[in-house]
Amino acid sequence: MTDANLLLTFNAGSSTIKIGLFQCGANQARRIGRGLIDLSRRPLSFHLTEGPAVFDAPLRAEGGEDLREVIAETFEVLGRHFDMNAVHAVGHRVVHGGDLFTGAVRLDEASISAIDGLTALAPLHQPQALRLIRAVQHLRPALTQTASFDTAFHATQSDLIRRFALPRALHDQGIKRYGFHGLSYAFITAELRRHAPEIAAGKIIVAHLGSGASLCALDGGESRDCSMGFSTLDGIPMATRCGALDPGVLLHLLGPKGRTLRNLEDMLYHRSGLLGVSGISGDTRDLLRDERPEAREAIDLFTLRIAGEIARMTATLGGLDGIVFTAGIGEHQPEVRAAICDRQRWLGLDIDGKANAASALIISTSASSVTAFVIATDEEQIIANEALSVLASK
Repeated sequence: MTDANLLLTFNAGSSTIKIGLFQCGANQARRIGRGLIDLSRRPLSFHLTEGPAVFDAPLRAEGGEDLREVIAETFEVLGRHFDMNAVHAVGHRVVHGGDLFTGAVRLDEASISAIDGLTALAPLHQPQALRLIRAVQHLRPALTQTASFDTAFHATQSDLIRRFALPRALHDQGIKRYGFHGLSYAFITAELRRHAPEIAAGKIIVAHLGSGASLCALDGGESRDCSMGFSTLDGIPMATRCGALDPGVLLHLLGPKGRTLRNLEDMLYHRSGLLGVSGISGDTRDLLRDERPEAREAIDLFTLRIAGEIARMTATLGGLDGIVFTAGIGEHQPEVRAAICDRQRWLGLDIDGKANAASALIISTSASSVTAFVIATDEEQIIANEALSVLASK
């Protein structure tokens, strides 16, 4: 193994860890390995899907609150295929940066403490990122670590967009819209500039549709609006998350219905969304195969709410030049894209059925006044690029 100058990235989800290994040049990071650990499955295994070999390596560690053993084994497994002594930095995705972090940072005790202080704003994702940061810190204390924030991309939004109609003191205390999936939107912005620079300079709505899902309105490549607001619960329905909800429902459940805060949190994050509506699954692939009316209703609600959010964001932008579909559902499910686009005909959007079925780069017809794209996202690439930028600024 002759690898030199390697960079490792960790993309922590609520129940998964996506891992990227990059070869670093003077100004760029080139991916040479891609892996995944699903923390919801037992026993744990490390699945390498790209690199010198593709394999599943069982892990002895059990996971849980302390990920030190998981990370130690991950380094051990990677060491069979890469020179882990050549890893000079680790970049992390951190969901919430609040108003404290508007760009990637080098991690030290002060920044880690500040990230920890934002845990209440992202209770599913923030603790997982912190566990990974501390696990790497324990295993390789001399290794430089950086953090890239999902909220940072949306720092260009106006104060008006970010404000709730609540007492001003609460806004000043940080109760405001932040927006998420920023790393994905940053990657899509760069890719769209590469493929269609004239359209990228205009008014674009990006639909990041995965188990977590949101939409972002871009004007000239800068975020102007996002469907997710204060938390990752907001916006459109997701696999198991509810999306936008009348706060009166929460008052009713906490009051007359006597729900506890913990029970309500579990329902909103884990038992709502597509799973809650269908009672079958939170996975759109399962629902599209299922002929029961509850499955169809869940898909119809999902696509209806997305179409409605596109309409709202078109008003924010004052027009629309393009739509981009990305992430697992957006990239791979033509039926969902078609159902969403069918509700956008009033905007002049016309979909090419064959192009959509093939998940082509452009799925709209030449007569369409709005250009629709399908572009694969890569959050780990942005984490690696931002880590390099932080290291270069030393």
